[in-house]
Amino acid sequence: MAEKKKILVTGGLGFIGSHTVVELQHEGFEVVIIDNLSNSSLEVLEGITRITGKTPAFEKMDLRDKAAVSAFFANHPDVSGVIHFAASKAVGESVDQPLLYYENNINTLIYILQELRDKGESCFIFSSSCTVYGQADELPITESAPVKKAESPYGNTKQIGEEIIADTCNVHHGLKAISLRYFNPIGAHPTVEIGELPLGVPQNLVPFITQTGAGVRKELSVFGGDYPTPDGTGIRDYIHVVDLAKAHVVALQRLLHGDNKENYEVFNVGTGTGSSVLEVIKSFESVSGEKLHYKIVDRRPGDITAAYADTTKANRELGWEAKSTLDEAMRSAWAWEKKIRS
Repeated sequence: MAEKKKILVTGGLGFIGSHTVVELQHEGFEVVIIDNLSNSSLEVLEGITRITGKTPAFEKMDLRDKAAVSAFFANHPDVSGVIHFAASKAVGESVDQPLLYYENNINTLIYILQELRDKGESCFIFSSSCTVYGQADELPITESAPVKKAESPYGNTKQIGEEIIADTCNVHHGLKAISLRYFNPIGAHPTVEIGELPLGVPQNLVPFITQTGAGVRKELSVFGGDYPTPDGTGIRDYIHVVDLAKAHVVALQRLLHGDNKENYEVFNVGTGTGSSVLEVIKSFESVSGEKLHYKIVDRRPGDITAAYADTTKANRELGWEAKSTLDEAMRSAWAWEKKIRS
């Protein structure tokens, strides 16, 4: 049985990482979290404990410290798998500070893979992104869509990361890996014990909407009202973070049980439905009863018109599908916003 296996979750106190830790503990895994707390808080650990009744092991560590990474694996020889979330993730910041992003997102990945290579048999789940597709030629986007030249250093680190993993799995056959290409994670845990905690001005649409609804922000800027879409605003695939977390658990179980068809596999993780910015705003207004102040402004450079997933492969191979609606995700995001403001 896989239930007692020890799993390392890097960046496990972040938005997606913390929800994945909860789902892993629900499934009986023993979890060790590494996080440098650069974009997270120890309070998240308390939230995980309140939800699951169990506190995961935690080590504060900067994964750019290669000696510390080696020491960790020497102290935890029984780690059976790694789910790797730890990375810098703000597109705009990556344009301004490319070397920070390449160091943080590439070096740390290499140090972990070197340790797993030396272990022999191991499983690795990589937090990738639909940004690798750029503006796809066809919608919905399948895993066989061409990977386009990245629009930002952040997107490029995800492309390079996938290439590094594929090349490593190609020669070290004891290492089995899956990259999950997420679309747009939103929402919060139904207990409202954990959720998205952006530092400073949010980079993502939904926390900006909820902060505007809560009066933290004066108004929401909708970037571009002249896209070739039904209402002129950009279209994305918004997936509830709990659905996304569950996809990591089933991907990990696929590798642990040896159900993978190749040493390295890639899956899209989304809902398969595209929602425009105005549709997301309408959903928020509907579930919250709040009227949102927003204005249409110029497009942002690097933004694409539309992206939503074809999830057929994940549905078929992983036996996974997104369950929550946009309204359910927005309702949980609003409940979380109200809680952290109370």
